[in-house]
Amino acid sequence: MPLQNRVDPFGEIHADTARGLFTGNRGIVHDPETKSLLNKRWATKAWITCALEFKDVRRVPMGRNRPGGKPGWTELFFLDEVTALAAGHRPCFYCRRARAQAFSAAYASAFGAEDPKVGEIDGRLHRERLASGGKPVEVDRQGLRLLPYGAMFSDGASDYAVHDGKALRWSFGGYDAAFGFYELADAEMCIITPATTLAVLHQGYRPDWHPSAELLLAGA
Repeated sequence: MPLQNRVDPFGEIHADTARGLFTGNRGIVHDPETKSLLNKRWATKAWITCALEFKDVRRVPMGRNRPGGKPGWTELFFLDEVTALAAGHRPCFYCRRARAQAFSAAYASAFGAEDPKVGEIDGRLHRERLASGGKPVEVDRQGLRLLPYGAMFSDGASDYAVHDGKALRWSFGGYDAAFGFYELADAEMCIITPATTLAVLHQGYRPDWHPSAELLLAGA
């Protein structure tokens, strides 16, 4: 059985065999004895997205990864950065420093913050993440055209990511279909990506996509 540590665009945590391109965490939210999640789904407002490999560090998922046999942060996994951003995570300043700096610079431009502190960014995101109590924002089919590259939305049945005027349907294993906005139902939809992250994307931050996105569009 796969561990319950795969994150969907809404920030909910599932058990699935697909690992994806990135890991990340929200603090310690697992029991290392049973390798299962605790009742809580975060232990900090700093929800980060990390590289799968960094300085040859080896970790046991949901294990005891701190000195003295203590549990370390709970390893979560994301299909790609687009998914992680939708879930309310941001790049890690330790293992993905260049990307974190780019995210911070785009945030500064979006909100007129000369030297934004990471706590400020995390605080805003925590109020907006759907998984931590943020309120969903509705959008109609015409409004989809205003969403930036890398934003995600849902029609209630499927989740989609915006890629150069197309809506790519998301799954844990990759993107499996591409649609023009006009092909989607003309009904109210829910924007998944937090408002702060949307502003960062509007400023030109370019998230990393799962290879299935490019393969899908190449065959369109």
